[in-house]
Amino acid sequence: MNRWLGKQSEWIYALMRIVIGLLFACHGAQKLFGVLGGEQRLSEPLPLAAGIIELGGGLMVALGLRAGYAAFIASGTMAVAYFMAHAPRGFWPIQNRGELAVVYCFVFLYIASKGSGILSLDALMGKKK
Repeated sequence: MNRWLGKQSEWIYALMRIVIGLLFACHGAQKLFGVLGGEQRLSEPLPLAAGIIELGGGLMVALGLRAGYAAFIASGTMAVAYFMAHAPRGFWPIQNRGELAVVYCFVFLYIASKGSGILSLDALMGKKK
């Protein structure tokens, strides 16, 4: 598999970064605008802050605009969300419905380690990938 997919790893990474960023931005849009089946949560400080980070950070990751920095902040946000909202309901993520928060946390940590890569505004602007 590495013979074929290994050659495509930069493109696969770019696709993953774009999809994950857009999905994360949708969570922020739910909180900030009450769209996509979500509920607007502007009166509560923590959901408001989370919504701003999710929408802004998700778009930055998807566009590849300082994606490493945005992903690092998003990763921390998901760690906090896990321990505040999910961990009190049980130890295991499958038990406390925190799998998505854990997956986002570690995928964003990976993106933070790799940066924007190809198909990014950073690459277009000639900034370090």
